[in-house]
Amino acid sequence: MKIRPVEDLDLQDIAGIDEAISGSYRPETWEKRIMYYIRRDPEVSQVAEIDGKVVGFMLGEVRGGEFGLEEPTGWVEVLGVDPDCRGRSVGRRLAEEMWSRFRARGATTVRTLVDEEMPGIAKFFDALGFEPAAVTSLVLRLDD
Repeated sequence: MKIRPVEDLDLQDIAGIDEAISGSYRPETWEKRIMYYIRRDPEVSQVAEIDGKVVGFMLGEVRGGEFGLEEPTGWVEVLGVDPDCRGRSVGRRLAEEMWSRFRARGATTVRTLVDEEMPGIAKFFDALGFEPAAVTSLVLRLDD
């Protein structure tokens, strides 16, 4: 398995992984997201390849000043692993590489948000050693 920084040419593979997970093909969404992270910091977001094929991705960045948290913090925004490659430590290897990139940029903490309706993602982050934080997510729906 090879872990490397995400590139714009990974768009189709990432959109394909997302489609395998969600059932929706959304290349426009992924093009915006991938380009955002490449512009912000081209070395932090990562993909995993097996035999030259992208089988997983993890997008994020280091930010400070978010939600009153002033210290530089690594944020994992989104991840995906090809369902056919789960159980092969793809997510763990992506995380290890991102943590290394976060540390190099001065982050001492990694944070993410997990939707309670996605227990598999919560279980993954729990296995990596994440624990609940004293931050409450609030939402306001702006319907027409």
